[in-house]
Amino acid sequence: MSTANTLVLASSNAGKLEELRAMLAGLPLRIVAQGELGVEDVPETGLTFVENALIKARHASHVTGLPALADDSGLIVDALGGAPGLYSARYAGTPTNAAANNAKLLDAMRQIPAGQRSARFYAVIVLLRHREDPQPLIAEGSWEGEITFAPRGDGGFGYNPVFFDPLQGQTAAEMDAATKNRLSHRARALETLRSQLQSFKP
Repeated sequence: MSTANTLVLASSNAGKLEELRAMLAGLPLRIVAQGELGVEDVPETGLTFVENALIKARHASHVTGLPALADDSGLIVDALGGAPGLYSARYAGTPTNAAANNAKLLDAMRQIPAGQRSARFYAVIVLLRHREDPQPLIAEGSWEGEITFAPRGDGGFGYNPVFFDPLQGQTAAEMDAATKNRLSHRARALETLRSQLQSFKP
């Protein structure tokens, strides 16, 4: 199999892979999920989102010998001091479970009144040309919203059912994929990176 113009997505999250592939469509790159190349997840031992993204990208690039793109993202809730934050995926423990995470979040927020439930999705995306790339491309994006009092909608994944965008009047789980992919934190980070990706030569 030719690896020319191949970019490895350093993630095993099916929903995230689907989003990233849709957002990268049209670029002269062949997008391959790390699992298709036998790459397993690596422990995320960083203390920041960017550190974790670099760990994931470097691992995928090391195993495959290909350039790699990774993101690290999470939900930051002001009333909870920034939690679940870096630990969003495993907020309710491991193995990760989105429904359990949402239930724990809503329970933690049950005494927080309307008007004080501000939150944002945050994402950082890194692109490594090779595993020892000293100058990775790094971009970030955020999506402002509020935490609902109960889940709404059945689209998307993760915290989408409890994240409400007041400008749209919908939770992320109630939006169609095209709308969510335009507004999301990940889309905004990728937009920052996109001009560089268009001229990217693996």
